[in-house]
Amino acid sequence: MTPDEKLMLAARLRVLADSLLVPTATLTGLPPSLVQGFVEGTTTGAVAAAKAPKKKKASAYARKYKAAFKRIAPKYKLKNGKWKSNGFKRAVKEAHKIAGGKKR
Repeated sequence: MTPDEKLMLAARLRVLADSLLVPTATLTGLPPSLVQGFVEGTTTGAVAAAKAPKKKKASAYARKYKAAFKRIAPKYKLKNGKWKSNGFKRAVKEAHKIAGGKKR
């Protein structure tokens, strides 16, 4: 895209934004500059949220451990969903064993 095309596109977007903002400002009774500032602030926040850092990808071991834990956890829980005595600790240990951890 050439610089001239970028300027034309920016101008079109400004015209479109103005055509949306002015009726909104008249309906709400707020000054157009205030409505524009609000809209720009919300879009800036949305852009910042979209640029949030990506989460770290789970390792193969972490995925295996997660699946193993989900598979064996019910064995260490009571009927009402609470953990049995030392159930969580034993479930973690067994899940690590199934996932293949600590092979040193």
